[in-house]
Amino acid sequence: MLTFEQFIHDAAEKGEVVNLMFEERLFELVGVLYKITDPLMMENVAHEVIGGLAVLIHVEEADPAHSTLTRDVDLMILRSDLERVKGIAAKHGFRFRHTAGGDMLLYGETDSAKNAVHLIFSGEKVRPNQVVPNPPIHPERKLIHGWEVFVISVADLALMKLSSFRDKDRVHIRSMDAAGLITAEVENRLPGELQSRLRHIRQTE
Repeated sequence: MLTFEQFIHDAAEKGEVVNLMFEERLFELVGVLYKITDPLMMENVAHEVIGGLAVLIHVEEADPAHSTLTRDVDLMILRSDLERVKGIAAKHGFRFRHTAGGDMLLYGETDSAKNAVHLIFSGEKVRPNQVVPNPPIHPERKLIHGWEVFVISVADLALMKLSSFRDKDRVHIRSMDAAGLITAEVENRLPGELQSRLRHIRQTE
């Protein structure tokens, strides 16, 4: 698997310009993610990467010029699998924490959310004002820095982002759209209200 040092060396060999802060943080995020997703894969626990990291993975594959770094690692699972996920996580250096903001897995001994994996549940709403519940788990296999992960599809990701519609969600939609990911097929699968939100973003932002 590719390390940050190998990545920098390879970029230097090719004469590529690299944003060191961006790439180093991305390696940290993906490293923490893989520590939990690899065991979940091995145990056949349904899950997929969602949120800003999923946006980044899809955009990096389509058009890296439109990538934006995220602070969070978000993982969608089934509510019925929560206890199983907690048990697997505990064996691999994670501690479960429930807060008013939701459920998360903290890696290592620190309580910092910097290395936290936020757990989101399929079929539920994170906030009451979401237009639609979170979609079923139907992941796609993607590679990022040599690691294979299960990632939410573009169509389901667009649905979640438009349903939530926070400032960062609109930023993510613009990034995905600029990279050519929100095709007519993806748009046509959205409920009417979410299609209107997408048009609003395209027209005004």
